[in-house]
Amino acid sequence: MGLTMTYDTPADVVRRQYLASAAGDLAALRATLAPDVEWTEMAGFPLAGTYRTPEGVTAAVMEKLGQDWEDWTAHDDTYVVDGENVVVLARYTAVNTATGKQINVRVAHHFVVRGGLIVRFEQFVDTALVREAMTA
Repeated sequence: MGLTMTYDTPADVVRRQYLASAAGDLAALRATLAPDVEWTEMAGFPLAGTYRTPEGVTAAVMEKLGQDWEDWTAHDDTYVVDGENVVVLARYTAVNTATGKQINVRVAHHFVVRGGLIVRFEQFVDTALVREAMTA
């Protein structure tokens, strides 16, 4: 073995983020995010807004999803990669804790990965289906 460093590809970094999220490992998830990350949840989504810093993202997004939904999972089905841009076509599945209603909605995520860290994230999702599951 030489001293050659191996760097994760942008897709590897994004995949690690999904695996950490699915495992509920917020420390591992934060490790994939740049210190100045900009994480945008779509307008109309319950957690709509742009969040900054790894701690800010997990507190405002993942921890809240964990409170309001049972088994919230983002299934990363298809990756489309163009340089530092990684678009993932995915699905969210979960059960709303207040209503007991299930979701299974399509979603697209656009990540920008630089220097082995996610610097930007934007979510595209059918917000009406998510909100309907939250309505008794």
